[in-house]
Amino acid sequence: MDKGKFLLAARRYRNGARTEYIISLDADDLSQGSKAYVGKLRSDFLGTNFTIYDSQPPHSGAKPSSSKSGRRVASKQISPQVPAGNFEIGQVSYKFNLLKSRGPRRMVCSLACPSSVETSVDKYQEDLKMKKPESYTPGYTVLKNKAPRWHEHLECWCLNFHGRVTVASVKNFQLVATMDQSQPDGRGDGETVLLQFGKVGDDTFTMDYRQPLSAFQAFAICLTSFGTKLACE
Repeated sequence: MDKGKFLLAARRYRNGARTEYIISLDADDLSQGSKAYVGKLRSDFLGTNFTIYDSQPPHSGAKPSSSKSGRRVASKQISPQVPAGNFEIGQVSYKFNLLKSRGPRRMVCSLACPSSVETSVDKYQEDLKMKKPESYTPGYTVLKNKAPRWHEHLECWCLNFHGRVTVASVKNFQLVATMDQSQPDGRGDGETVLLQFGKVGDDTFTMDYRQPLSAFQAFAICLTSFGTKLACE
């Protein structure tokens, strides 16, 4: 909005066959060597799998990414006040829609989010050792897009954005938690919307998020919705 407060900016770069978004606190300084650099988002060749890198360690003892794609610029280009590495904090994946079924894109996110009650989560992890569900990642919060409902009158798939989204778009989505490390038992209720993103104008979108997501995590997830994903639509 015209009277709003600036929060984050991103710029898209082509890196070979892949795409990267540099995320910064300064709209006029979008480089990895800047003090305003927050992190980056990197896609695979198809643009269906993304990795989120934070410039700050997500927890004490965290090690920066050793892969070439996860590194920042050469250390000599960074000032001593700026961390020299990127820390992988999450993954976003879009599922292929081989049958071309109608509805929004399907996505799954796995994010490193702090636990509010470590003892309860630790106990829950011990219980899971026997069950070993495929969707569970220890220490991570797992999100998936909320399934829409078919509207008989409008004859389309609909989600209730409570007035915050006004234009139909394949980019619109709502995410709910299947695993939530901010909850005492580590479980997500699968109903509470933790992040929603949608179109309100030709080049304008809204983003609403809540705990345990940070503004940076929410912003990075929303950036993944841009770009054509033919195999997922």
